[in-house]
Amino acid sequence: MAQQVTNFGRFYTAVRALDPIGDRDDVKKSLVYQYTDGRTDSLREMTRAEYDRCCEDLERKTGQKDELRKERSATLKLMQKMGVDTTDWGRVNLLCRDARIIGKDFYYITAEEHKELRRKLKSIERKGGIRHQPVEMPEQPKTQQPRQQVIIIPMNMGQA
Repeated sequence: MAQQVTNFGRFYTAVRALDPIGDRDDVKKSLVYQYTDGRTDSLREMTRAEYDRCCEDLERKTGQKDELRKERSATLKLMQKMGVDTTDWGRVNLLCRDARIIGKDFYYITAEEHKELRRKLKSIERKGGIRHQPVEMPEQPKTQQPRQQVIIIPMNMGQA
């Protein structure tokens, strides 16, 4: 059985950006009907492939895809500048998953969230970067320095 779609946020975001004339529900049904080749007008009955193809086309029409690509590129460029190996998606995702950073994998970050992520990364960079080590304090002079001790042992020589 084909994988079903359970979250329709991507679709509704794309339709909202399209700013259709008329009732959004009618527009939704029309789009679903078109992308399922007349099989259904219900989002819940779309297959994952149909849903993805529909969303990609809508995003391309509204320019969202290009905007997201630019935002991702800018974020990756900043990460590279900070010393993150951006060719290793595991490291990129590990950084992004931290709740203090963004709390999700890189792929799922929206264009607006990328702007917020870059703001946080720039703040981290100003504070010394990701691999920042605490500055070691200079050694304090010791109050009592160890002294070399000489022990003199008296020996009676010549007395028998």
